[in-house]
Amino acid sequence: MSLASLVGSFVLRHWKAYASSAVMLIGVAVCSVWVPRKVGAMIDGLAAHRLSSHDLMVGIAQLLALGLVIYVLRVCWRVRLYSAAYRLGVELRMRLYKRLSSQGPAFYQKQRTGDLMALGTNDIDAIEMAAGEAMLAGFDGTLTLVMVLGVMLLGVDYRLALVALLPFPLMGLAFWTISRHIHTAETDSLKRFSDLNDHVQESLSGVRTLRALGLEARSAGQFAELAGKASEASLAAQKWEAAYEPAVGLTLTAASTLTLGLGGYLVWQNQLTIGALTSFTMYLGQLIWPMFAAGWVLSLIERGRAGLARLQPMLDAPLTVVDEGRIEAIEDGPLVLRDVSFTYSSATQPALDKVSVALRPGMTLGLVGPTGAGKSTLLRVLLRQAEPQKGEVTWGGHRLDAYKLAALRAATSWVPQESFLFSASIAENIALARPGASRLEVEEAARMAAIHDDILRFPHGYDTPVGEKGITLSGGQRQRVALARALVHAPRLLLLDEPLGALDALTRIEMQRLIETLWRRQGFTAVLVTHDVQEALALADRVLVVDGGRIAHDIPVALPRPRERGSLDFASLERELLGSVLGYSV
Repeated sequence: MSLASLVGSFVLRHWKAYASSAVMLIGVAVCSVWVPRKVGAMIDGLAAHRLSSHDLMVGIAQLLALGLVIYVLRVCWRVRLYSAAYRLGVELRMRLYKRLSSQGPAFYQKQRTGDLMALGTNDIDAIEMAAGEAMLAGFDGTLTLVMVLGVMLLGVDYRLALVALLPFPLMGLAFWTISRHIHTAETDSLKRFSDLNDHVQESLSGVRTLRALGLEARSAGQFAELAGKASEASLAAQKWEAAYEPAVGLTLTAASTLTLGLGGYLVWQNQLTIGALTSFTMYLGQLIWPMFAAGWVLSLIERGRAGLARLQPMLDAPLTVVDEGRIEAIEDGPLVLRDVSFTYSSATQPALDKVSVALRPGMTLGLVGPTGAGKSTLLRVLLRQAEPQKGEVTWGGHRLDAYKLAALRAATSWVPQESFLFSASIAENIALARPGASRLEVEEAARMAAIHDDILRFPHGYDTPVGEKGITLSGGQRQRVALARALVHAPRLLLLDEPLGALDALTRIEMQRLIETLWRRQGFTAVLVTHDVQEALALADRVLVVDGGRIAHDIPVALPRPRERGSLDFASLERELLGSVLGYSV
């Protein structure tokens, strides 16, 4: 979509605001054009001694009233037009946010966070200015130019008007050349700002790592270099924009010189009055704004085009996870993977290779295996964050893509390896998926995640802010808060990716005991990824050993729930699993 079609469609949808602004601008133009004629008539009246003092005072009062009317109209159309133009910025930001929030992890693996933030700020601001300031300046400048030229040609003296217009084609050629350079400069300026924004975002996110490694000076040097390049690019664009003013100045100077030369001759020959020459000179001065407006409009349009050229690919980027399902609720039945294969775009070997497994409702599946075996990828496939290239995943007899994403996510909770907390209170983070959850439900979920006692030790308890990304909490506390968040959601499918990995030994034992109780009481289907074989044995009904994207071993532990497994030989099962993972007998 071009900038013209984007702005045009927006104007059509908000035509009332633009039409009312245009009417007020017409009023401003009419009043502005009337002023020089009034002044010229008063000067001729004074020169001919035909203007009385009363008429002079009335004329001055009329000029002051016109000035007041022009002021009021200018304020009103600015408020009216800008309030409409800002809506375009809001609409574009909402479109961008909706598109980004619908994209899967594969999209973000290729994008930079700082670049996406720059698109939502600087680039959309440029498009917004094209829809507001450029539209306003373009319409106002064009209207003023047409009316002033019309009065100069038909109302004052056509000979003066034709002579005054002689330098204007040269100004048009200069504007065309300058606008081409501005487009290139503005594109580079927006890109440099994006690079700078990305560096700042990365540096602030990893500030503790930078300090720990003593890289503050290096990061500051990189920032200075990027800031310098951004400043140079912006300055280059501003230099070309500044070239408009000399072009306008030279054109109007040449026009004024030609006008005064011819006008003086016509006055000398009694073919033109002094008042008419004064009016014409004032009209020529009124052409300054249309000329400056033309340069300003061209600059804003080129900046808007550059911003749209960067924004449009993000708005048009195909979704990595397509939401075309029609079923609005997950149906009862087993969760089945049949010959599922998945390969990352940047990899040559499959992360999952013909994986088949069935989970009956209420079953707990344990996944163990070496790092990079494909355990987390399997969870991403179940979450539809990754679409398998081969095979299929069904739940309740329907393929996952037959369900709406909202239905799938409403029935699923996921605790990733790196838990993310928002800059809110502990209670708000736990109740994130269920904002209507009561404090009792939040506290019960916290108890099940073995974090309740820790929360009570904070100054404000559950109302304690956790800071950005949960910075005020330890790694283990963040992980347990994330687990409580998953539990309060009351899911039908719970996916746990190393949920106890950041906990100390005593807390792990307590967590295992609480999760066993939870397993018995809730009865949901669960998939547990862990490197702890004993943990898998204690919590799972069935354990899969995954290696190289394939299921190396499929070991049923027991059918009863964990608390009823007193007769199981855990030692022999653990030796069997360790032998499977390590590849030799233990």
